[in-house]
Amino acid sequence: MNANAHQLPIITPASTNPANEIAKELTGRDYVSWSAISTFRQCPLKYRFRYVDGLPEESVSSALIFGTGIHSAVEQHYQAVLSGEEPPDVKRLMLAYRSAWLPHDPDAIQFGSTETRTSLDALASKMLTAFLNSPAASVQGRVLGVEEEIRGMLVDGVPDLYGRVDLLTEDSDSLVITDIKTSRGKWSAEQVEDSGEQLLLYSHLASEISPGKKIATRFLVLTKTKEPVVEEHTREVEPGNVKRTLAGVERVWRAISAGHFYPAPSTMSCASCGYREACRAWAG
Repeated sequence: MNANAHQLPIITPASTNPANEIAKELTGRDYVSWSAISTFRQCPLKYRFRYVDGLPEESVSSALIFGTGIHSAVEQHYQAVLSGEEPPDVKRLMLAYRSAWLPHDPDAIQFGSTETRTSLDALASKMLTAFLNSPAASVQGRVLGVEEEIRGMLVDGVPDLYGRVDLLTEDSDSLVITDIKTSRGKWSAEQVEDSGEQLLLYSHLASEISPGKKIATRFLVLTKTKEPVVEEHTREVEPGNVKRTLAGVERVWRAISAGHFYPAPSTMSCASCGYREACRAWAG
């Protein structure tokens, strides 16, 4: 973390939250992440394979690796802004993008029917060029953190939430929490609404960073279209939405801690799941 950035608050230390010990016994981690919560919502059995049994995935989708690479490249740009350095050009950003592919066995990567590594690299270059030429490449206000760790207690009886904030900025009256996304097309208002829960939880933990300021959530969306577009969707946090999200997380954790693991077949989710063989072998 840059020395000039704010330190995000640890609202409740791990040692004082009894639910953290339950999480550690179940998963080996004394916290819960948004990724874990959303995985359970998608398929409770997939959650068990990944977080309880610790099974390695049999395959990984090219879309996931691609998104991670774009994410890393955009973060490198903002890290340069935070550090007061010259922003990297597209060639340097492509190095960050390509690094996301290195840990994966090429034979285990599932490509789409019309995709190749070469075609995805070309698309990445176009998307990152579009980003550098967009207003989003310039920061309104001040960068406080990039890939900043955040942790704290959300609700009694639920383990600490641990996560990383892609980009944290502030202007004269607002603290803005940004999540970086890639998408096949432009986002609708419904997509923005449906995707906001993670940032609402982070806003709940980050509320003590800039007392007196409004908190806003922002999605920075880079489209994977023929002519890539960079979208910005910013919303002020509404307390009612935070309360509803917290209630949902509490119910998910109750199901997890009670061991309610079962398959949730879905045409879209199962096709790219890395646990297809493990799922077929599961006997209940």
